[in-house]
Amino acid sequence: MNGRSAVTPPGGPEPVRIAVLGCADIARRRMLPAFAADPGSRVVAVASRDASKARDLAGRYGCEPVTGYAQVLADPGVEAVYVPLPVSLHAEWIERALRAGKHVLGEKPLTPDAGVTQRLFALARSRGLVLAENFMWPYHRRHRRVRELLADGAIGELRGFTGEFTIPAPPPGNIRYRPELGGGALLDIAVHPLLAAWLHLGPELEVRGARLRRHPVHGVDTGGAVLLSAPGGTTAQVVFGMEHAYRSAYELCGSEGRLRVERAYAPAAGHPTVIRLERPNGSQEVTVESDDQYLNAVRAFSLAVRNAPNDLREDQSLALARLLAGVHAADATAPATASATTP
Repeated sequence: MNGRSAVTPPGGPEPVRIAVLGCADIARRRMLPAFAADPGSRVVAVASRDASKARDLAGRYGCEPVTGYAQVLADPGVEAVYVPLPVSLHAEWIERALRAGKHVLGEKPLTPDAGVTQRLFALARSRGLVLAENFMWPYHRRHRRVRELLADGAIGELRGFTGEFTIPAPPPGNIRYRPELGGGALLDIAVHPLLAAWLHLGPELEVRGARLRRHPVHGVDTGGAVLLSAPGGTTAQVVFGMEHAYRSAYELCGSEGRLRVERAYAPAAGHPTVIRLERPNGSQEVTVESDDQYLNAVRAFSLAVRNAPNDLREDQSLALARLLAGVHAADATAPATASATTP
């Protein structure tokens, strides 16, 4: 299988030969362009159960269309696979790919079950393979700048985190309304502010309460709120939804000020971003130059496959799966009337 990629630098390692399993929107709009721009990656095949979709998408990137996924896993010319399939299919196809000797970049959440996630990572380690969960926004340089500001004491001692991610309602028939495929706002949207809370408040973050609103027909969760805490009493609040006005932000509150990041999870490409810093003596805007979080995420994966230094984190994926389980457990114990008042 052949495919296009950015030019490999002289003396650099050969690009990782990647196949894409599925033609999801995230693959079309974000990941395939990022793979094409990364000198360390080469997309060699696009697989879909719909032959026409595979042909259309593969044709745009000069690679081979494949009907179904098993053929790709049997191809010795494929080193790695990117899995943007519905969440309900992640565990099966990630495991099948690992057993076929392929490195795997799986869309978030890798799986919503901590036990399954741990088993998949153990399988990857036993075979010397890379398994990574595809969260892209942490690779934008502004989040590194946020960490630097916190380390410099810009807002004093951290007291709390607030994260918001809400989007307008998807069209009827959208995968988010299909519970059998892992639809709903929790797995698709809440994972972003939950991960942001974990990254800032630390590995011992725990869910203390949760409320989910459910669709009256489809039964999927369409929004909700989560309360979390870390040792020492630092708290986090997360609000999310998929039938709301658009909102994408997080805020860190400290003993001496607060820091806010707008469009936190999907910034406009090619434009500088701003971190707003508020303290008793006034406020300021810290400008961060534009960055490509999608390309950066792809590079991290291709570097890991080539055994180069990288910042892929197994503990992050396991922690997120545990937080998702915590949300479900907390919501299950909520009063029956709670869902009527959640965001």
